[in-house]
Formats: sequence, C-alpha cells, structure tokens
Amino acid sequence: MADIVVEQNETQYSGKLVSRLMSYMIKYKKSVVISLLLILVVIGIELVRPMLIAKAIDRHIEGYNIPYAIVDESQGVPFKDLYLTKKVESDSYAQLVLYQDTYYFFSGLSSAESKTLYQLSQENLTPKQANEGTLVLSADGYVFEGTALTKEELKALRVEDFDGILVIAIIYAILMGVGLIASVVQTWTLQKTGQKIIYEIRQQIFEHVHSLPLKFFDTHPVGRIVTRITNDVESLHEMYASILVRLFRSAVKIIGLSVVMIALDWKLALYSFLMLPVITLMTYYFKKISRQLYRNVRTKISILNTYLSEHISGMRLIQIFAREKEKYAEFETRSKELFQANYREILNFATFRPLIYFASQIALIIVLFKGSHLVLIESISIGTMYIFLNYITSFFEPIQDVAEQFSTLQNAFASAEKIFSILDEENTILEKENPIILDQIKGKIEFKHVWFAYEKEDYVLKDVSFVIQPGEKVAFVGETGAGKSSILNLIGRYYDIQKGQILIDDVDIKDLSIAQLRSFIGQVQQDVFIFTGDIKGNIRLLDLSIDDEAIQTAAKYVNAAGFIENFPNGYDEAVSERGSTLSAGQRQLLSFARTLAYDPKILVMDEATANIDTETEQLIQEALEKMMEGRTTIMVAHRLSTIQHADNIIVMHKGRIRESGKHQELLAQDGIYRKLYELQLYTV
Repeated sequence: MADIVVEQNETQYSGKLVSRLMSYMIKYKKSVVISLLLILVVIGIELVRPMLIAKAIDRHIEGYNIPYAIVDESQGVPFKDLYLTKKVESDSYAQLVLYQDTYYFFSGLSSAESKTLYQLSQENLTPKQANEGTLVLSADGYVFEGTALTKEELKALRVEDFDGILVIAIIYAILMGVGLIASVVQTWTLQKTGQKIIYEIRQQIFEHVHSLPLKFFDTHPVGRIVTRITNDVESLHEMYASILVRLFRSAVKIIGLSVVMIALDWKLALYSFLMLPVITLMTYYFKKISRQLYRNVRTKISILNTYLSEHISGMRLIQIFAREKEKYAEFETRSKELFQANYREILNFATFRPLIYFASQIALIIVLFKGSHLVLIESISIGTMYIFLNYITSFFEPIQDVAEQFSTLQNAFASAEKIFSILDEENTILEKENPIILDQIKGKIEFKHVWFAYEKEDYVLKDVSFVIQPGEKVAFVGETGAGKSSILNLIGRYYDIQKGQILIDDVDIKDLSIAQLRSFIGQVQQDVFIFTGDIKGNIRLLDLSIDDEAIQTAAKYVNAAGFIENFPNGYDEAVSERGSTLSAGQRQLLSFARTLAYDPKILVMDEATANIDTETEQLIQEALEKMMEGRTTIMVAHRLSTIQHADNIIVMHKGRIRESGKHQELLAQDGIYRKLYELQLYTV
C-alpha cells in the first residue's frame, strides 16, 4: 500500500522548471560569469592548438621546399657562403627538393625560377639527370641543377625550421599551462558555487517543511520527505556544478569549430556537417524518452525509501510476528521495480551514445575521404587536412558529451520537479500580517460552536462549545474516535477549524502570533519522541536560554532527576534515537521535564500515563500534580481513575459533548460516563 500512497502524492510539477532553477544561479552571477569567461579561454586554446600543429607541419616539417631568400649576413642563416631565410623576400633564392629520400640544394634562382621549381617539387619528379650527388630538372625552358646534402648540412640549412618548431612548441606549452590554470580555477569556482546553491536549496526545503501544517505529514510518508531533502537535492549538485556550464561549453565549442572549419574550407566543412541532421533527430527522441524514465526512477526511489523508513522503524513488530520472510519478499518487489526503472534508463542511454559515436565515425570517414582527395589535387595542405581531422573529432565530442550529460540533467530535472512540488505546498495555517501580541496570558480557553474535519466535511467535532477558566483542570473522556485528541491539536492551532471560534483569554487564536500561542502551551504526548543526543539536549531542545541549572531544576521538580543522576554521565548521558535505551516511564518523565523547562501557561496532556507501570505511574502522578499547579490543564485519558479529581470532566461521543461535570456528578447522571467507569471497573 505504501507505493500507492506515494504515487498518489507524487504530483507532477507544472511550473517553469528551467527558469526557476536558473533563479538560484542568478544570485551568484559574478562567479558564473567568471566561469563562463574562463571556459571561453579554454575553448579558444583548444581551437588554436591544432592550428599551431598545422603551422608546424605546413611551414616547418612539410615546408622544406618553400624557397629561401638569399639575403645579407645580418638577416639570414649562414649556409655554404650564403645567408638564407624564409622570413623575407629577395631577388635571389635557394631551394630544397626531395627526390628518393635525398634532399638536393638549388641556389641562384630568380623569383620566376623559384616559383617554377617549387611547383615542380610538388609533383612526381622526372629528373633529366640524377647522378650521385647531383639532380638536374627542367621545366618551362628552365634547367635546374642541385647538389645532394648530407644530414649535417641539411640540419644546418633547416635550423630556422627547427627554431620555428621549438617556438611553436613553447607557445603550445604556454597555452596548455594557461588552459590548465583556467580550467582549474573555473572548476573550483563552479564547484564552490554549486555547493552554495545546494546548501541554500537544502536549507530552504527543510525550513519550508518545518513551516507546513501537521496535515501535510498525515498524507506524506517520512521516507519521501527525507528523499527530497537528501537524494533529490544532491541530484541537483552535479547540474549546477558541472552540467549547465558544460552544456554552454559544448555549444560554444560547436559554434567555434563550425566557424573555423567554414573559414578554412567551406566545401569540406559542409561534408563534415552531413551527419548533423541525423544526430539532432536522435538527440530529440532521446531527450523525450529519458525525461519520463528519470521521473519514474525518482518515484521508485521515493517508494523504496518510504518502505525502508516505515519498516526499519517497525522492526520490533516484524520480529514479534515473525514476518521477516514476507517483508523481505515485499522489499524485493519494490527493489526489483527500482532495478527495472534503472535498467530501462541505462538501456536508453546505452543505445543512444553508441549511435552518436557511430555517426561521428561516419562523419570522420567522409572528411578523411574528401580531405585526402583535396590534398592530392593540391586544393588544401596537409596541415589543413590535419586541422579538419582534429576538429571533426572535437566537433562530435561536445555532442557526445551532451548525450552523456543528458543522464544527469534529466535526473536533476526529475528531482527538481519533486523538490519544487514540496516547496509549492502551501501552509494552510496562516498568520495575520499584524498579529496580536499578548503581554501576558491568564489561560482561559473557550470553544464557540466549533466544527472541524480532517478531510472535507467528514466532521470529527460537531458544534462543540465549552469554557475553561484560568487554572482550571479539565479532562476529556470518551470512546476512540470521539474527537478528544482533535481538541488538543486545535488549541495549539496545528489544524484550523472550518466553523466557529477558539479563543485564548477572549482573543481568537487566528488573531494571535502562532509562535507566541504555541509558546504558551506545553504538550505531553503518550508517544514521547526522544532525539539522538544527550539528556540535557532533549530537555533544552536547542533553546540556549534554558541553562543547565534550569534543566536540573525542571528534572527534580518532575521526579526525573533520580534516574538521570544515576547515569554515569548524568545529564550528559548519550541517548539513541527514540530513546530506546530508556524505559517508557523514564521517557515520560523526561518529556515532563522538557515541558516544564519552557514554563507553559497551558498544559495539554494526551494519554500521558498510558502504558506505564504502577511504580512509575506514582512518580508520574506526583509530577503531574506539581506541573498542574497554577496552570490551565487539559487532559485526555482512557484511565478514568487518573482524572477523577479534575475540576470538570467533559464526555465526548461521536464528535459532540454529551455530558460534563465532576466525577461524582457524572456518576449520578447514570449516562455514558458511568458506563465507561463501570466497564473499566469490572475489567480490572
């Protein structure tokens, strides 16, 4: 049944999801802008790096046949009584030609001869004469004669190329260093910003949950709320700290690569983009399918967490009735549902990414084929071909990256929907803009024709009216479901009534400050909740105005000091969740000390002495008598013996007041109260 409850409460968020998520980043726009600028620096470096390598290939590695200008001593590199450089123009040139793995040196060339020889060196050479150490070429009426170079001579001649490669390598290293620093600073800045945003959201949702009325917790399982504050909030971290900026980076990188490729060679660029429509179509369908899959995963996680929260808390009952195997089978069913939801999510992603990779490889093949053809017909250089091959790989990398990030992004969107659905829950217990603040409270309580229902018009209280004077002790009795506990919840305005009025000291509680109203009231419940921590922490409840002396005074007053001081660490004794190391009576006395430490003017007790052993009950009764002195007290009890001395006993039946009076007066009426009394008397 738990999964049914969760699914009914998992309302779909219908607001503007993306804009609302972005509103959190706007608060940190300075950090975000810095990160984006650093990303532009990193992308710029990524675009420049292949160009540097291409320059090294075309200009210095494959550019051996670029003509050398013969210049004077101050401008060039010395070689065979000449001074040569590729950096300037001249009237006389020298040139290298590669033939059968041997480099030949030609000098004394005019500008026209140099151009002809350069063109000739680009083709398959057919020498006119190729003796050992000599190469003779002819073209366009020119005859060229070159001499073979040794390795040492070649190294001396190409010193400018070596220096050029070294300069490019240094620039490349500097750019890599700058890119590394920019990337580190960008990552650190964004991670820090992401953590701040997640901290803010976590605090916001926790604060909002605290502000919600008890009705919300009646219909929302604890496991689901815990999932929202922990798992779902954490799912947003990766989106803020990485995904959104990586998406921006991918978009800028795709645009930058496209512009550069078109500028280099628009025809080859168009061939590179042939697979884009296919990839765009696949991405569209993947996004459409994955959104629903991730929603389903988040819902199944909520169901499983709710089941775990409920059954771990009820483990004692499960073991008492020996239902471990059956509960394991239930857990296995829910775990399998989550497994299947995750499996479908992984299958969707595992199909999409290889398809993107396959499309990118087809694009690479197209560029390799067409680019090789253009190199062979001398339309583009080998360096340009290298740039395209490098860019086409880089071009599809951000698209693949986007595909990979869809997993986290869709997960974050699904979590965000559920977080915002909680944040959009309205607090139905509203306080007036300028509430009345009472200087002091006497403790008079009045119900005037109160009608109340938890759901729609299924009224639990029907036209209930009564007055409790300051300092008076009033008890409510009746069968289960008569509306006794509802009256206690209404006094502290944990629920709002549908009709009538509830007044404290003749002031409607809807006109009072909610915080002040609840500070007047001290509640003691049958089921005492003890927090993980220590004894004094459970009495103080983080109220630093209650010092250690006040804690000890309250404990002594309600007879709790006896067992507390017997602990090895006294008031610093550690207690576990729900106070499992304490007896029921000790927990109840501890709750009395907690209530008394806040010095309430109105005391509300709901079955405060139920399920307590006789010896402890005597201590509790003594504590109660002390606590009730000078305070307006409202009690609900099934044990009529515990409320016989009340100033007034009100008998509830099916949401209405049927009898009221003191113990002996009600017995004399021979009505509902007498029947309840005799029933308990004969049962005992």
